[in-house]
Amino acid sequence: MDLYEGLPEPVAKAWERGLTSGRAAMTRRRLLRGASLAAAGAALAACGIPPAVGSKSGDAPEDTPDHSKKERVLNFANWPLYIDVGKKNKKRHPTLDRFERRSGIEVEYVEDINDNNEFYGKIKPQLAAGQDTGRDLVCLSDWMAGRVIRQGWAQRLDPANLTHAVTNLEDRFRAAAHDPGRQYSYPWAGTACIVAYNKKATKGKKVTSVTQLLEDESLKGRISMLTEMTDTIGLTMLDMGADSEHFTDDEFDAAIARIQKAVDRKQLRRFSGNDYLDELNSGDIAACLAWAGDIVQLRLDNEDIEFAVPDRGYLFGTDDLLVPAKARHRANAEALIDYYYRPEVAAELAAYVNYICPVTGAKAEMEKIDKDLAADLLVFPDADMIAKGKNFRPMSAAEEARYQEKFSALIGA
Repeated sequence: MDLYEGLPEPVAKAWERGLTSGRAAMTRRRLLRGASLAAAGAALAACGIPPAVGSKSGDAPEDTPDHSKKERVLNFANWPLYIDVGKKNKKRHPTLDRFERRSGIEVEYVEDINDNNEFYGKIKPQLAAGQDTGRDLVCLSDWMAGRVIRQGWAQRLDPANLTHAVTNLEDRFRAAAHDPGRQYSYPWAGTACIVAYNKKATKGKKVTSVTQLLEDESLKGRISMLTEMTDTIGLTMLDMGADSEHFTDDEFDAAIARIQKAVDRKQLRRFSGNDYLDELNSGDIAACLAWAGDIVQLRLDNEDIEFAVPDRGYLFGTDDLLVPAKARHRANAEALIDYYYRPEVAAELAAYVNYICPVTGAKAEMEKIDKDLAADLLVFPDADMIAKGKNFRPMSAAEEARYQEKFSALIGA
């Protein structure tokens, strides 16, 4: 049976491209529930897992023996289909194949990260016990990468092995709250949560703010927000004048209350993962919060789909590459990170993935591949859009559990 059978053509194409961007394949980011976290913690304690091993600053390059010179291998764990694939052989990854040929490093590429929390639960017992996870390089969303770094479970990277990465990382990615100075991680791609709408469904009305989503009577029952807490709450706080990078408990609660009012008066159709694509395409959803990569893809096939970057800002993040503590092949991992920071390689990856490219010089290379993508603000934001990007501030474990519990109650999870 065809995976996309029965879907409208624009949605089918967008889903197919979305799957190749890695995010659609996981029902986007699954909601973390406080209860499941507590259960996971209890299970680990019952199994006798020892306390976390490693300092708060993580392992320096010299602290963990590296076997890269003798063992020319690399185990790389990524999200499903979050990399380019061959035109003739969908099981091949052209950029990765070229890395293997030029470096002599054989890459075992696995797509076993379907959800940040699920994957964290999978590798936490080994990390806590001071053991190798069997993975030399992993790709985690910034807030989860931050958690791993804070636990002391990431190896500090050696800048001497990252000349392209150090040189070509765009400035806006260097000041990362979860990894100051980028000592432990480098972005694989940037992410953006914005407002999208179907101009046919809105009868030509532009939808440019969260206020319109939550209060415009003409959109009642035809809007959706996301099951990703950081994006939905973060954008709502920005709309209310709060700073998602420095908010208080009261500001978080105010955002929850504001959305709850919209839920109670049935302004919202529902909360969703990226399955909003079908309804946005058909017009059943007139407007919504959306991930930029999805909208880049859907707009290729539906001219009615528009997006807006709210004047008060949008939620910006990254999916980061890092080397877990006790991994055997740190230098090999650094070689791969550095390879993907060559502008021509970064452009080829971005042309397939359609997420924000973090590499200086990649836009000029994209001009040679796809001029439309090179001009797309959702792949290569301009200065005005960059200035509006805001992160969701790092949370302590207690804050994260508390906020997620409140958000779960809001969306009925």
